[in-house]
Amino acid sequence: MEYVRVTAENLEKEHICCAISGGGDVQVSSKKAWLSDRFADGLIFLKSTERGKCFIEYLPAENAWNPIDAEGYMYIDCLWVSGSFKGHGYAGDLLGACTEDSREKGKKGLCILSSAKKKPFLSDPSFLRHMGFVPCDEADNGIQLWYLPLSEDAGKPRFRECAKHPHARGDGYVLYYTDQCPFNAKYVPIVEKAAEEHGIPFRAIHLTDREQARNAPTPVTTYALFLDGEYLTNEQMNDTRFLKLAADRTPV
Repeated sequence: MEYVRVTAENLEKEHICCAISGGGDVQVSSKKAWLSDRFADGLIFLKSTERGKCFIEYLPAENAWNPIDAEGYMYIDCLWVSGSFKGHGYAGDLLGACTEDSREKGKKGLCILSSAKKKPFLSDPSFLRHMGFVPCDEADNGIQLWYLPLSEDAGKPRFRECAKHPHARGDGYVLYYTDQCPFNAKYVPIVEKAAEEHGIPFRAIHLTDREQARNAPTPVTTYALFLDGEYLTNEQMNDTRFLKLAADRTPV
């Protein structure tokens, strides 16, 4: 497999693995805008030259849009290998490249979000464990912070207090999200419209800068859905899935 690093210089001509629709698609433009704004923060986006979901996205933890304290670490935003790319060792290749880069930059280690059992859009804990990662902190909703130390004296990363006990203010559905995930650009407005048309209380809170994200009441900031203050899921919703979720939770 050949890989290419997406940079400010080649961003416009490269396809983005997590948003591979046509160039005019709002998901593509949103993700490319996100990447463009993050390159100055040290973000690395390494992907397969083939079209499909096979990539890793990481940056210095101090610049991560998550409520974590992990000074000197590299934070992995996303490691995604799916479809026909699975089972060929590509995830290990990408993680290995990230590890080597982090060593060269003098990082204390790597950290990433996961859970005790596999959750959608989070890295598989069994794969992380196989690669030497171990959990170092956990929020009340089961989201865990895992780390791979690269030096013997590396301290453990941890969640900030605001993320340890996920809770949203207000009744009804509350969604916290960022532009890191391209799906949000398309589907958040769709869900907002569906909720309005069906009279379902719904409020979307768009985290638009790092400080907002670092102080969010959830360890997952790309997409965190709450109902009446309680955390529900980090799995992105379309209108059909959201309306089913709302119907299943409506008392008869």
